[in-house]
Amino acid sequence: MGGLHELKSYGEPGAMVYLADCVELMRLMPAGCVDVVFADPPYRLSSGGVTVKSGRIASVDKGSWDRSMGFEEDHRFNVRWLREARRVLKPDGTLWVSGTHHIIFSLGFALQTLGFRIINSLVWEKPDPVPNALHTAFTHAHETLLWASRSRHSRHTFNYDLINSPDPGTQVSSVWRIPSVPRSEKRHGYHPTQKPLRLVRRALLASTREGELVFDPFCGSGTTAVAAKELNRSFVGTELNEEFAGLAARRIKATRRGSLLREISEQFWSTP
Repeated sequence: MGGLHELKSYGEPGAMVYLADCVELMRLMPAGCVDVVFADPPYRLSSGGVTVKSGRIASVDKGSWDRSMGFEEDHRFNVRWLREARRVLKPDGTLWVSGTHHIIFSLGFALQTLGFRIINSLVWEKPDPVPNALHTAFTHAHETLLWASRSRHSRHTFNYDLINSPDPGTQVSSVWRIPSVPRSEKRHGYHPTQKPLRLVRRALLASTREGELVFDPFCGSGTTAVAAKELNRSFVGTELNEEFAGLAARRIKATRRGSLLREISEQFWSTP
């Protein structure tokens, strides 16, 4: 693989998506250059299962990128990209990674094996989960997010006052009740595993400062890029699917830089 200039890129300066394998791109990046990694890796769900769409049973097959390679190979994949992500993180940087029970235990074990310190295990509770089609298990109504610092010696950023109200009794907990992606966030195209902006915004608002660099190794529809641009953070991401990279670019272009910061500022100054 050559240099960055040889890679096809999407987006704009300050919010760039490269059509590349995430590990190969990270190997081109200098050590300690990223403030926060937000990762939504393949969940390995596309294994012949079924779900409910529009009231009908449908396949959950999202594509070859989401198919399991077998437990050992799936875990090696997680260790491989997490090792490189740790290298590019700054000493006080942090990493967010999401998953369901299909991969989250592999991710948690890999994080601890590589020397990360898990700060929080958070639950994204979905108030509108897809019904269990086969009636063989409880309805899957949550996903897990792990938030980890690069090492146990790191002094990670946590913008407590931006996330919480002055009332200690109303602190934001490790259970986040956030609806699935609204239709307004899908107007530029479709991605089967798109995350709601509210979820990623909260993570980045809590753990980054204005102007810092956010990296997403599995960019998908570009939700992390949009949230970073709204909060006036710099962004770099990778995506292997050209169609999804184009979708991310359209969403980036439609986003006003710093727009969420202005909204937060207006709310703060209008509070009695």
